[in-house]
Amino acid sequence: QVQLVESGGGLVQPGGSLRLSCAASGSIFSLNTGGWYRQAPGKQRDLVATIASDHSTNYADSVKGRFTISRDNANYTVYLQMNSLKPEDTAVYYCNLVLFRPGLGYRSYWGQGTQVTVSS
Repeated sequence: QVQLVESGGGLVQPGGSLRLSCAASGSIFSLNTGGWYRQAPGKQRDLVATIASDHSTNYADSVKGRFTISRDNANYTVYLQMNSLKPEDTAVYYCNLVLFRPGLGYRSYWGQGTQVTVSS
C-alpha cells in the first residue's frame, strides 16, 4: 500500500510565495518521476512541472522562471517552490509520482490535491 500526502497550499497575496510538498510512504523501492499539475474551476487539469530521475525538469511556459520543482529521493518527496505568484495561479494543485514498487514495478499515484489561492 502507498499513500501520498500533499501539503503547503493556502491563501497568499499576489507576488507572494508558497512551497508545496508531496510525500509518498509505504512499500516503495524508489521514486522515478514526479510532477505537479493544476486544475482551475471549470478548466482541465494542466501540467505545471515535472522532474525526472536524472533531475532534469520541464515547466509550463506560464510558470517558467517563477516555479521550481525539486525532489528528495531518500524520502520519496517532490516539492514545488512557487514565487511571484499571480491570481491566475489560483487552482487545486495535484502531485503525481511514479514509484517503483516491489513485485509491481512502476506505478503512478496521484495526491489528494491542495488548494492554492492568490488574492489580495
